[in-house]
Amino acid sequence: MKRWKTLPAREGFHMPGEFEPHRGCIMIWPERPGSWAYGAAAARRAFAAVAEAIADSEEVYMLVREDLMETAREMLSDRIRLLPMDSDDAWARDVGPTFVVSGQGVVRGIDWQFNAWGGTVDGLYASWDKDNQVASRFCEQLGYDIYDAQDFVLEGGSIHSDGEGTVLVTASCLLSAGRNPRLSREQIEEKLRQYLGAEKVLWLPRGIYQDETNEHVDNVCAFVRPGEVVLAWTDDPEDPQYDLSQTCMEYLEAERDARGRKLVVHKLPIPARPVCVTQEDLDGLEFEPGEDEREAGERLAASYVNFYISNGGIILPQFGDENDEKAVDILGKLFPDRKIYPIPARDILVGGGNIHCITQQIPRGRQE
Repeated sequence: MKRWKTLPAREGFHMPGEFEPHRGCIMIWPERPGSWAYGAAAARRAFAAVAEAIADSEEVYMLVREDLMETAREMLSDRIRLLPMDSDDAWARDVGPTFVVSGQGVVRGIDWQFNAWGGTVDGLYASWDKDNQVASRFCEQLGYDIYDAQDFVLEGGSIHSDGEGTVLVTASCLLSAGRNPRLSREQIEEKLRQYLGAEKVLWLPRGIYQDETNEHVDNVCAFVRPGEVVLAWTDDPEDPQYDLSQTCMEYLEAERDARGRKLVVHKLPIPARPVCVTQEDLDGLEFEPGEDEREAGERLAASYVNFYISNGGIILPQFGDENDEKAVDILGKLFPDRKIYPIPARDILVGGGNIHCITQQIPRGRQE
C-alpha cells in the first residue's frame, strides 16, 4: 500500500455513484456497550441480515475485534469474509475509506480524519483513535493505495456522489463547529473538489430531525441515478421534519447538477409514527464517561433514505410502520433491476444510525 500526499482529482480520480458496480462492502461487527443494547445481541442479528442480503451480489468484509471472531463466525455464513480489526464502534460508512476511481479503472481509498462527529465540541464519544485508523488499516490489508486526508474532518455519511461530478452534502453537517471550524464554506467545497472530483457541490440546508451527526446527507437525500434523488418527506406540518424537508425541496428545485440538469426529486416518506428510545432500550446500554447518553422518549432519526445499494439489491430499513410498504414500493419502482431487501432495522437505529451508516461500498476496479 502506498500512502499518497497528492490530490485525487488532479490525478484523474473521482468518487463514483453508489449505484455503479461494486467489488464489495465493508461492515464492522457491533460491540460498543453504549451503542448496542444487551451485549449487542439484537444488533448483531440485524447486522447479519444486512450482510447476508448484500452478500447475494457482492463480497462483504466484516471487520471484527479479535476476541469476537468466534461469535461473528457463528452468526455469519461462510460468504462473509472476516478481517481482524479494532474499532471504537461499528459505523463503517463514517470510519472506513471513501473510494475514488480513475478513468483507467484504478481504485484508491481516502483516509479522512474522523473525530466522532464533532470532536471536543459535540462529538459522541471521548476516544476515537481506533476508528480513525480503520480506513488506513483496511486499505493496507486489502492492498489499496490511499490518499492522506487526515488534515480534513469528514465522514462517509456526509457525502453522496452521482458519479458525474455532483456531490450532495448538508450545510448543517459540513459547517458544524466541531469539524473544520478554521475553513470557510468555500474552502470546504474546494476540498471536495480536490478529493472527490466534485464539479458541483449541492449544499442542502438541513437533514433529518434529531440526527446526532449534525444531519448527515445520507439520511435525508440520496442519488438513485445521475439527475435523480430521493428526499425524505412528510406531509404533516406538525412534524418537526416538515420544515426541514420543505427547505431542502425548495433548494433542490432551484439548483442544477454538474451537467446542468434540473434534478428529478422523488419524495420518500419518513415513518408515520416517530421511532423513539424506550426505557427498555436504555436499561441494556452502558455508557462510558464522555459518551453521548440517550433518554427515554427521545426521537430517533428514522429515515428510509438510509438504504444501501448493492450490485443486485436495495437493502432497505424497516421500522414496523405503515410507511414501510410505501418505501418498498417507491424504491422498487426506482430500481426495477434490483431486488428490494426489507430489513427490520430498529435495533440498528437505536445505536444511532441505520443500514447506510453501517456499510461502505468498494467500487469495482483494479489495484495498483
